[in-house]
Amino acid sequence: CNSSSGPPAMSCKSKVAPSVDFDHSCSDSVEYLTLNFGPFETVHRWRRLPPCDEFVGARRSKHTVVAYRDAIYVFGGDNGKNMLNDLLRFDVKDCSWCRAFTTGTPPAPRYHHSAVVYGSSMFVFGGYTGDIYSNSNLKNKNDLFEYKFATGQWTEWKVEGRLVARSAHGATVYNDKLWIFAGYDGNARQIEQSGEIPPSCCNFPVAVCQDKMFVFSGQSGAKITNNLFQFEFKGHIWTRIPTEHLLRGSPPPPQRRYGHTMVAFDRHLYVFGGAADNTLPNELHCYDVDSQTWEVIQPSTDSELSFPVVWRKKGLPFGLWCMPSGRLFHAAAVIHDAMYIFGGTVDNNVRSGEMYRFQFSCYPKCTLHEDYGKLWENRQFCDVEFILGEREEKVLGHIAIVTARCKWLRKKILQARDRQKQESEESGSGSQKDSSGRSSRGPPLLEVSIREADAQPFEVLMQFLYTDKIQYPRRGHVQDVLLIMDVYKLALSFKLSRLEQLCVQYIEASVDLQNVLSVCENANKLQLDQLKEHCLNFVVKESHFNQVIMTKEFEHLSTPLIVEIVRRKQQPPPRVYSDQPVDIGTSLVQDMKACLEGAGHEFCDIILLLDGHPRPAHKAILAARSSYFEAMFRSFMPEDGQVNISIGEMVPSTQAFESMLRYIYYGDVNMPPEDSLYPFYCFMVSTKILSKTVFNFDDKKCFLSSKSSY
Repeated sequence: CNSSSGPPAMSCKSKVAPSVDFDHSCSDSVEYLTLNFGPFETVHRWRRLPPCDEFVGARRSKHTVVAYRDAIYVFGGDNGKNMLNDLLRFDVKDCSWCRAFTTGTPPAPRYHHSAVVYGSSMFVFGGYTGDIYSNSNLKNKNDLFEYKFATGQWTEWKVEGRLVARSAHGATVYNDKLWIFAGYDGNARQIEQSGEIPPSCCNFPVAVCQDKMFVFSGQSGAKITNNLFQFEFKGHIWTRIPTEHLLRGSPPPPQRRYGHTMVAFDRHLYVFGGAADNTLPNELHCYDVDSQTWEVIQPSTDSELSFPVVWRKKGLPFGLWCMPSGRLFHAAAVIHDAMYIFGGTVDNNVRSGEMYRFQFSCYPKCTLHEDYGKLWENRQFCDVEFILGEREEKVLGHIAIVTARCKWLRKKILQARDRQKQESEESGSGSQKDSSGRSSRGPPLLEVSIREADAQPFEVLMQFLYTDKIQYPRRGHVQDVLLIMDVYKLALSFKLSRLEQLCVQYIEASVDLQNVLSVCENANKLQLDQLKEHCLNFVVKESHFNQVIMTKEFEHLSTPLIVEIVRRKQQPPPRVYSDQPVDIGTSLVQDMKACLEGAGHEFCDIILLLDGHPRPAHKAILAARSSYFEAMFRSFMPEDGQVNISIGEMVPSTQAFESMLRYIYYGDVNMPPEDSLYPFYCFMVSTKILSKTVFNFDDKKCFLSSKSSY
């Protein structure tokens, strides 16, 4: 959905959920389906909301914001001169500011504290109190206060036991517990933990997503990082999220920074602002927890120029320039499907009183890669058998996907198909083996011989073709690294640039003092010059060299390689820097799009008839992405290989049908709403379920109710 005027029914989430009703007031033989669309907001749109006026509350930074119902609550911070302890309230429906009603004794003025919501209360913990101009007068607090939203009552909690004073820390609520992390005291929490624990740091945010707490970046002494860590609440285990799977040329993690915000929505983490290498960036970075990939969210085109002429100040409409400028020590919270950002320090150390709203996208997760991955794992509807190496080991696959992803294998398959056709004409008959080896009707299973590949690395390569990634083995283990080197050799032979990068990044990240010589020797044997160079440079490092040459493995190296290492140590070659762009190859989405648009036409094995007009397609792809087609092909596949596409007596439009095929092949969800309705109708009629129809189209589910059968 790119605008509020035409959102697709399955691609966007509205403020008011759409309703679906059948109109039974007309003819008994005809039923009308009515969808009532609620108001939509443009996704990825920034809107500037009215700022907080000085008579309500001061501009500030280092404060906290929390969301409760339809309001944002702002507490504490500093205005550049003094610390604050006032509590402000912003109503997101009315877009109005006011001072929140309070009674009792509030916390002392403070900044760099934490605030979370639990039940109907806000809890404020820790932070600094004192004079912001005198570090010697700053006091690190460990007090805990509760604010009840219903009554406005402030209450200080008296905590039994030892509670370490903290500031610039992170806090969150999970499973009825308040979790507090880091601070200047150097302890993570007073519980047993294991794994790769983040270093003690400050000026960082935390967020909870999918039963895990995430910590991104921060400041540890004079060091600033851009590491992302996750903490599993159940096992108390820390893990650093690796970046070895990220391709060079693909969106990298955000720059190292501090003073930024991070919030969670759906399966994503959103990072905004902060100070990064003496700059104040204003890009919005998004991390997908499922795919472990980063991207920079491009704001909608009307984020820069929009005219919600509701509030005016000095004659200018708010929203004229809607994107927030870069800032640090601001605060962010999520209400419904939007993020709200308030305050912070902007250019020239100026405090801000601005409020911004960002509309999240609510697209359901696309399971394209998972669906093709399951097709590879299950080996159903296979139509090609690769015979590998001298041992002639056999690996099954699907022609449609393999030929779409790899030109080298496409050429091999075409040659094998021509040879099979010639043999079939000479013999006059043929039989097919299915994926279980049983005989069935149809053309025989295509056999493709690849003598230069062994089964194990070839299966890793096939996994990449189906999913665009590889399942990394144990990092650092010699045999596993050598396996990926064999995969890398195949990637070079098959000209798979994307897989080459994945392999190189894994191997370079896995090289250590224990395996470097084995990796170097194997790289020399396989003539993998880039990996060999990496190993040689690793060995001759000042901190590595003496340890490596004292090992037994060094004594057993070939003489030419020993000589090369010694010469490299004595006369290091000059570093060569290349500014040439890196070829990251084509992705699964790009290849499957090209396949649908004509590149895979000669490998089509089924005809979809739309009002008598044939549309060639690929059986394995349809089955992988749609349980409807999978059931059809497994149970009552037409002998002539032709399938009529209709909804009862109604034939969908060509545009709607093509929209469905684009979604099936490469996960495209950009479709007009009238096109997006077709899959609902199609599968609703096809399943023939009474009372309640469940449309289950992989990652899109919808429930439609009717009192009669159809």
